[in-house]
Amino acid sequence: MDFGFSKEDEVFRGEVRAWLAAHVNREADRGDWERTLGKDGWIGLGWAEGGYGNRAGSLTEQVVWAEEYARSGAPVRAGHIGENLFAPTLIRYGTEEQKRRFLPPVAAGEELWCQGYSEPGAGSDLAAVRTKAVREGGHHRVTGQKIWTSLAQEADWCFVLARTEEGSRRHHGLSFLLVPMDQPGRIEVRPIRQLTGTSDFNEVFFDGARAEHVVGAEGDGWRVAMSLLGFERGVSTLAQQIGFAEELRRVVETAVRGGAVRDPLIRDRLVRQWAELRTMRWHALRTLGGANEPAAPSVAKLLWANWHQRLGELAVQVRGAQAAVGPGEWSAEEPYRIDADQHLFLFSRADTIYGGSDQIQRTIIAERVLGLPREPKGVG
Repeated sequence: MDFGFSKEDEVFRGEVRAWLAAHVNREADRGDWERTLGKDGWIGLGWAEGGYGNRAGSLTEQVVWAEEYARSGAPVRAGHIGENLFAPTLIRYGTEEQKRRFLPPVAAGEELWCQGYSEPGAGSDLAAVRTKAVREGGHHRVTGQKIWTSLAQEADWCFVLARTEEGSRRHHGLSFLLVPMDQPGRIEVRPIRQLTGTSDFNEVFFDGARAEHVVGAEGDGWRVAMSLLGFERGVSTLAQQIGFAEELRRVVETAVRGGAVRDPLIRDRLVRQWAELRTMRWHALRTLGGANEPAAPSVAKLLWANWHQRLGELAVQVRGAQAAVGPGEWSAEEPYRIDADQHLFLFSRADTIYGGSDQIQRTIIAERVLGLPREPKGVG
């Protein structure tokens, strides 16, 4: 693959930068911002074929948009899950009726989605899900619990991996269901309060919630769910790396300003972090759309999660004892305030766990690429 961008891509990059410079408002309400993006055609680049999205966009133009969005400092997207995870999955597996119903509202920024995968006993081992869905006429009734659900308190819809075949085990008998969140008495969202006083994640309890749509065949939910995780590590990975580069720049500046860069061991680690980030970028570009590389998403997850975790460790190391001191006074709203470097260190501890732990990723590579014997499954 040619890693460069064409002249047309660079013209498009100029258009993107100009629009973002004119419209980015870091204080904007996230829902209003989604609708602004949708109105001007920036959601669903590449969906235009079929009439589902806004404007046509080649793969390289999608990369340009993702990178420039990250560079601009624009608000964190409330529509990320709907646009980058749910929509590509629906385009691949959904019926024409489902595409016509659900894609236009996502492209307009009018409907938000959350992901109902993880459960208290089924995180990285997603095949252990116990949430059940029982068919009742032309729909299902969903009962169970999901956890670590981002945006559940704001979302209009949730795609839920549930067990629809009584007595089924592991990845058999699962279905990919679409559940409207506005079902009082049937769905309860409980924010998970963190030490900082904020709530980035939620628990979601389903008590006979109604689901009228199944994506893919009933019982084929595992294949659909795994395909979605592949989309999670596609173009958005390149945008993620722009954020990583900014974090690395900040760590380097701290090391220079505080004198830590004079330590040869720290200097070596800084250089390694820079070189590895460049390597990750080339790997991500090389594998974009790589249908013949089934383990590419797992390799990418192993690379960035461990890189990011090491960067978090380095961020506090270059500051020394000062890294243990909070940034200011506490309050009832923020009982445990932390600065950007402390947040990087603490939050990155979870990088090697969420989205499929390192152990799961290595198992996928071992079995699907290297052809090693399958890992024995426990009984129960």
